[in-house]
Amino acid sequence: MHRQTASILLGAIAGKRALVVGDVIVDSFVYGDVKRISREAPVPVLSESRRERMLGGAGNLVRNIISLGGVASVVSVAGKDGDGDVAEDLLNACGSYACTIVRQDGRKTPTKTRYVSAGQQMFCVDCDPGTQIDAPSTRAVLAAVSAALADADVVILSDYGRGMLAREVCREVIALARKAGKPVCVDPRGDDYSRYDGATLIKPNAQELEEEVGLPVATDPEVEIALKALKDRLALTPALVVTRGGLGMSFIEDGEVRHHRARPRSVYDVSGAGDTALAALSLGVAAGLPLEDTIGLADLAAGTAVGKPGTATVSPEELLDNAIRGAGDADWRVLTRAQAVNTVQSWHRDGLKVGFTNGCFDILHPGHVASLRHARSACDRLIVGLNADASVTRLKGEGRPVNPAAHRAAMLAALESVDRVVVFEEDTPEALIRAIAPDVLVKGADYKPDDLPGADFIRSRGGEIVIAPLQAGFSTTALVEKMKADRR
Repeated sequence: MHRQTASILLGAIAGKRALVVGDVIVDSFVYGDVKRISREAPVPVLSESRRERMLGGAGNLVRNIISLGGVASVVSVAGKDGDGDVAEDLLNACGSYACTIVRQDGRKTPTKTRYVSAGQQMFCVDCDPGTQIDAPSTRAVLAAVSAALADADVVILSDYGRGMLAREVCREVIALARKAGKPVCVDPRGDDYSRYDGATLIKPNAQELEEEVGLPVATDPEVEIALKALKDRLALTPALVVTRGGLGMSFIEDGEVRHHRARPRSVYDVSGAGDTALAALSLGVAAGLPLEDTIGLADLAAGTAVGKPGTATVSPEELLDNAIRGAGDADWRVLTRAQAVNTVQSWHRDGLKVGFTNGCFDILHPGHVASLRHARSACDRLIVGLNADASVTRLKGEGRPVNPAAHRAAMLAALESVDRVVVFEEDTPEALIRAIAPDVLVKGADYKPDDLPGADFIRSRGGEIVIAPLQAGFSTTALVEKMKADRR
């Protein structure tokens, strides 16, 4: 998908409100190193270094809706245990605007614990409630859904097979939503998809589709037969989408099967990628987007998620980063100060090292390009602070800048080494540095580290100062003087 198209679609889904109904799971990740084999059995011993807890299952879907720019509320069931408390705390902390967690006596809260070494999962331990929710919990769930429907643009059934979305619950939620005129999207689980019939869209993965219809799905023709077979069973559901990993997605709408091919991508971890795809699909349905466009956005989102470790979320900025560049679409990388603050915070949440450099960049020359490449090599993401026109005039004198800030920013934003550009009005970037709080400050060798504005602030936060080597023979001032001389 091209960046301009992605930007339009992301704008359309921004602010859409999704009501998520389903199994919230507490995901734990135990990280460590394996350096020996146990003396008790031929198994590796993981030396734990850290442990993280986050929302999984329907909770991960909530996180993805919010990270894509949507608004999410959730209705789920948990046990009256410590993990249930964790689930509620995580949902309240993630930014969901309404959270109803029915707590059932004697029920275990679903959990999943993954053990990770050297970036790879070793094994996973599930704690499954094992039974469907009881009658009082069912009534409480349906009452909560009924009360929340008025504020929703779309309802999502996120079925992780943990016993919450029994047939009665699915049928009643879909009936309530249809009566209220709200579309319903489903991430199915188990067999007998008839309990979801009447939903607007159902999204199994390839394995789930194969298990449901009992037909192979390895090739496009096989997928087409399987989708048509499932559609024949679900007369009230207008659209079916199957996710196929590296082969992309296929879908049936109005009796026609079409295929959307995925771009080749490096895969780090597929955990939660289905939730990312469903979040984008559901927000697209809420916005009334054509299904083919919505699937393209969902594929871009899922492809971005698999390049990140764990049950990762993705932001609109990351999707634009990963979209295909088109002519004249670099300006989206030029941010306001407030946008830059939010972007850096997002990068920091993903564990990325953020670098910063600054300058006038009045006439972009090879010396600038080399310096920016060096700066980018010192970090995961690079922000360039650009002096505004009035600031350049104060620093360089009348007649400068040669190029206005908008043109200079566009040139910088078009460079592969530059991730974002922020124009600042002050003579020094110190206020901007303090606002965005980068990890690395990069400047050319014609400056002393102790003299750099913002250097003390960077050091106080444990950051580093990097001095980039200069490329001899390149100077904007010299170029300007030469142009003046040539006119005489």
